[in-house]
Amino acid sequence: MNNDLTEGKPSRLIWRFCLPLFFSALVQQLYVLVDSLVAGRFIGETALAAVGNAYQVTLLYQALAFGSAMGVSVVVSRRFGAGKCEDVHSAVSTALLATTGFCLLLSVLGLACKDVILRLMRTPAEVVLPSAQYLVLYTASLVPMFLYQIVLGVFAAMGDAKTPAMFLTVSSLANIALDLVLVVRFRLGVSGIAWATLICQTSSALLALILLNSRLRRYRCLDRVVKARRFSFELLREMLQIALPVTFQQMIISAGNVLIQANVNSFGSGVSAGYAASIKLNNMAITGLMAFDKGMATFSAQNTGANKPERIRSGRNAAILFSVCFGIAIALAFLVFRAELLRLFLRSASAEATLAGEQFFRIVMPFYLFVAVKIVCDGTLRGLGAMRELLIGTFVDISLRVGCGFFFASLWGSIGIWAAWPVGWVTGTVLSFVFIEKKLRLLE
Repeated sequence: MNNDLTEGKPSRLIWRFCLPLFFSALVQQLYVLVDSLVAGRFIGETALAAVGNAYQVTLLYQALAFGSAMGVSVVVSRRFGAGKCEDVHSAVSTALLATTGFCLLLSVLGLACKDVILRLMRTPAEVVLPSAQYLVLYTASLVPMFLYQIVLGVFAAMGDAKTPAMFLTVSSLANIALDLVLVVRFRLGVSGIAWATLICQTSSALLALILLNSRLRRYRCLDRVVKARRFSFELLREMLQIALPVTFQQMIISAGNVLIQANVNSFGSGVSAGYAASIKLNNMAITGLMAFDKGMATFSAQNTGANKPERIRSGRNAAILFSVCFGIAIALAFLVFRAELLRLFLRSASAEATLAGEQFFRIVMPFYLFVAVKIVCDGTLRGLGAMRELLIGTFVDISLRVGCGFFFASLWGSIGIWAAWPVGWVTGTVLSFVFIEKKLRLLE
């Protein structure tokens, strides 16, 4: 069901829109956790390190998918808020065609460059082969993965958070089941984990495309069937104006994570395995909180299209309150149960891996308050099209985490890598909050 976010109490709309996205994102990340859990408990510590190592590369692909989906979502949100039905249809068609062509090229490049990337990451010798096996199959799923994200972004742009939540929940649970079947029953190793992702992404993309086509056929303007352009360079250009900076932002984050992974790898597979377990839990929490980023991006974009900027500040404040509450709750849970959570991933955890994971939790989790605020401000900036400010905040954040990580590691060892995270998070949050305040004052 499509929903108009330009009318009604902002706090109620934000809550109803973001809550399904939040829980579906947690379920989606659950299957990412299960990838590592299955690798660590049913294959071994080396497999866990391989999945964690390859995961940093897959984040580059996910960054591109996120940017593409966000560009489409913002453009569709603005047109939907303004009631321009023809442009909504044309934007969806343009996005699907352009994305398919781009992903085919990206798949070829990814397969050709995987070995080079693994060498640049200083991947331990015993981890190279399983990491490469995982990346080959993951790269083969790029087309359905991108299309899947685009379609879910369109649903969210039209105010429908329940349909994306349903798809993400079902596909994630199916992925978990396939992980267990292919690895535990058929003993396919790390390749089985990748095959599960490929099968689920492809099936979900096909079903989502069928449902979107049905939804758009019922979406009419003035009681007539819309006859939109199949491909619009004008709309593509507008999408790229949002998608490229967002993608660049995510690429900055992903590239920074690759550099952090390289720094971690220099301390050996034990520290790498501990980091792989803890970073999966961290990413699960961050992805859950990203529901408020997506919610504010849609909310601010629809209200911008409807020329109602005065509603954006109250929506932003409500989203910050919700995001901070969830962030604190997650951080406390991770801190209290950190030992038990780490043991889920490692069948026979080494002392080095366990220590690295616990140190990461103790240092990073108390600063989730800042991340929760930054996520909401970033989503608001995206919806408003303030991409320069968004890039500055992200670049400062990840640069500090990487740069300080290498410097602190030279002084304190692997614990110095974890100590750099709060430095980047706090600085980036302050910048994002200042940017959004300036932007809102100009609009109001």
